[in-house]
Amino acid sequence: MILLADIGNTHTHFGLARGARIARHIDIATRGWFRGDAANQLRKWVATENIEGLMVCSVVPQATPLLRRAVERIWKCEALELTPRTLRGVGIDYPKPRTIGPDRLANSVAARRAYGAPVVVVDFGTAVTFDVVNRAGDYVGGIIAPGLAVMTDYLHEKTALLPRIRIREIHSAIGKSTAGAMRAGAVHGYRGLVRELILKLRSELGSRQLPVVATGGYAELIAKNLPEIAAVDPLLTLKGLQLVWQHHFGK
Repeated sequence: MILLADIGNTHTHFGLARGARIARHIDIATRGWFRGDAANQLRKWVATENIEGLMVCSVVPQATPLLRRAVERIWKCEALELTPRTLRGVGIDYPKPRTIGPDRLANSVAARRAYGAPVVVVDFGTAVTFDVVNRAGDYVGGIIAPGLAVMTDYLHEKTALLPRIRIREIHSAIGKSTAGAMRAGAVHGYRGLVRELILKLRSELGSRQLPVVATGGYAELIAKNLPEIAAVDPLLTLKGLQLVWQHHFGK
């Protein structure tokens, strides 16, 4: 088994891969690496599986060595971190490759394998990111916008009367309560933002049939009734990590 790890700002997403298949996956709070309890949670989840290697990408650099040391101590296996230097599966045509989030590179690898090139990935995380692979199969850049929860939390934190809301589907564009009005602005407004940005990318790439794949926390909600998004894949980042590992080690 290969242990796949995507260290995000809120959660570390883990997967166990056997060959081309991700057998199971789990999320563990990233702050657990600093509190000292994440390694124990990971060991209990892995249980008796034989871990042959670790493939990791991280947007929290301080957590990365804590994870690597824990895995090397428990399973005594080799580790590979996804960087522009270790990237396989897509090229890079970008001025400062080291500034690209490695999770965005992993997403691009998986999307290109599944949908060809050009292709766009929309990742609905703390921020929503759009990542573009051009016709040549190169990562060329993308778009970063505030995440859906960030937008609604900001309204609550910066105003006296607007509540914190639970984001869910709302069919009417006319809210019948404060929470309903906020939900309508969030869900319908966010779909409009995503649709407009996809249209701009189609125009710039000269591709009317540009495939778009979504991943991340609110991907399924926002992709609903948004035909511009061809597919939702919650495991896209882990699949990209697994593909990079296979490129390096063939297992």
